[in-house]
Amino acid sequence: MLCECKTTINTKTIKMKKVVLSLVLVATLGLSITSCRETKEKKDEAVENTTETTNEAVESAGEAVDKAIDAASEAVDSTANAAGEALDNAVDAAEDAMDKAKDAGKDAVDKAKEAGKDAMDKAAEKAKSGREGGGEL
Repeated sequence: MLCECKTTINTKTIKMKKVVLSLVLVATLGLSITSCRETKEKKDEAVENTTETTNEAVESAGEAVDKAIDAASEAVDSTANAAGEALDNAVDAAEDAMDKAKDAGKDAVDKAKEAGKDAMDKAAEKAKSGREGGGEL
């Protein structure tokens, strides 16, 4: 006796499984595509932000360089002006010293002349008085 078994396959269950699996597959693909778009948009946004930040940094660096050039130029101008003033002051001081030395020299010559004249006058008076008084010098 052989057993005759009838196997019945429920095709409705298989069709249902196929439909559910197809829906899951479609939903997964849809989410993946949406996720890729979002990822691309985020990447593009990050690139844009990085570009803006880089441009701002370049502008800031350019402004800093301009300020440094201006400061250096002002320092050079100030140094040149100070050197010019120092030179002018040194020339003025030398001229003043020369004028004072010249005046002192004139005063010394005048005093020497006066002292010489006085000495000559005294010697002449002595000579006169020596002749008048007895001929001794």
